[in-house]
Amino acid sequence: MQKIKKKITLHPIMTFLILMLITIIISGVFGLFNLSTNYNMINALRGTFESTTVAVTSLFSLSGLKLIFRTTVGNFASFAPLATLLIILIGIGIMDRSGFLQSFFALITQNASKFRVTWILSLLLILASIMGDIAFIVFIPIVALFFKYAMRNPKVGIILAFASLTCGTGVNIFMNSIDSSLLEYTRLAATSLDSSYEINTYAHFFIMIIMTILLSYVIALITEKYIAPKLGKYENEEEQVEEFYLDKKKKRGLLFSLTVGLLYTLVFIYNIIPGLPLSGSLLDYSQKLYIDKLFGYNSFFNQGFVFIVTFLFFILGFFYGIGAKTIKNNRDVCEYFGHSLDGIGKSLVLIFFASTLISIFKETGIGNVLVAFASNYLSSANLSGVALIIISFILITILTILVPSPVTSWSILSSSMVPVFMNAGMTPEFAGLVFRAAQSVSYGLTPLMAYFVVYLLFMDKYSEDDKPINLFTSIKYILPYAAATALIWITILIIAYIIGLPIGIGASAIL
Repeated sequence: MQKIKKKITLHPIMTFLILMLITIIISGVFGLFNLSTNYNMINALRGTFESTTVAVTSLFSLSGLKLIFRTTVGNFASFAPLATLLIILIGIGIMDRSGFLQSFFALITQNASKFRVTWILSLLLILASIMGDIAFIVFIPIVALFFKYAMRNPKVGIILAFASLTCGTGVNIFMNSIDSSLLEYTRLAATSLDSSYEINTYAHFFIMIIMTILLSYVIALITEKYIAPKLGKYENEEEQVEEFYLDKKKKRGLLFSLTVGLLYTLVFIYNIIPGLPLSGSLLDYSQKLYIDKLFGYNSFFNQGFVFIVTFLFFILGFFYGIGAKTIKNNRDVCEYFGHSLDGIGKSLVLIFFASTLISIFKETGIGNVLVAFASNYLSSANLSGVALIIISFILITILTILVPSPVTSWSILSSSMVPVFMNAGMTPEFAGLVFRAAQSVSYGLTPLMAYFVVYLLFMDKYSEDDKPINLFTSIKYILPYAAATALIWITILIIAYIIGLPIGIGASAIL
């Protein structure tokens, strides 16, 4: 009698626990050997270089365990995706339950091919990186519903959204607050060799236009030709969608909601434009650059954007419900608020373990020490030309898995990488471009990236009972996108260097 082998799938929570244990043990081993290094760090506030020592902190000790127990609750409570997810889901809930999302998706996809829709979605998602990390929480659940209402597998939409947002990180014709911070570190590093060096805000503009279009097309191609056939049809009976068509009530609901939503959006846009009568009230005028006025830490846009988006979602869902008569009384509104929060307990547990893993890894300092070693290596390796580009690209791709924060990595790397590139005849802007390009390859491959857990929990939400998801399978789905992104970027960077093409306004690869 033939034995049936049952495949055991490791639950994401168990994977997080195992990774925590491995991290603690490794920190103990590194701590035993006093693993540390010195490097020159840029002090962005003072504009100076400071010799800094980083060392691995061992958590494999009584004091280490005390630290973990003492900080875990606080780290979970302050974990960025937690509150943002809960608030955004309230807005998505009323949009979904009122019927707005299904009607809107039906309206914009009429007579459109699957590939064209997927390409446009990927393009919009890449451009959405201007929103920063909130884009992960806003668009992953919405794109999942988009695919669900199109009678396609929602997991294909989740993978498309996550791949576009991660592989497209930093690939945008518009700057956000992260780009502004990185640009400042690049400028300060450049002045160590040339005190008069100035960097144009749009130094990467040309190459970003090319990459935004090209990368969105490649992501759509991988999604439709590889991911969609691999995942197949969505077979969860409880989530099946019935045939849908737009009748007069639904069209009236769309007219109401889109009209009010457009007015709200126009008022908001007017208030982030400086120089017009009574405009610009949402900007932080203590900053010099417009990008910092808009996205700076103390700006209203930065601190209030989550609620701004949630309120827009409420407007769209509420006025659709009034027009389409799917909302009849205040009880309907209150019940719809919690629609997307049904079954949230499982998600909260997953977020708890993800936040704990990230906080434990940060406490050890392993990532920062390895980035500092890489920084010192680039300073002493005597590399130049194509070899410098490729080695730097590979190093940053690997380091991003351990330190996904671009600002943290670049604050360490820029002090050595920018001067090395300048001494090799390449511009500081090109050094910054190589950094951002390499980061985008592996940004979606690491559970140490805070918003990876959002991708994971929605993959789990839409998984069929007989096809449970795990952490490594989720990463495997992103690998084809990462490989394609690496190939495209390496090709473009080498061509830009060899030919000396301009990469943006007032900037090229060669000095």
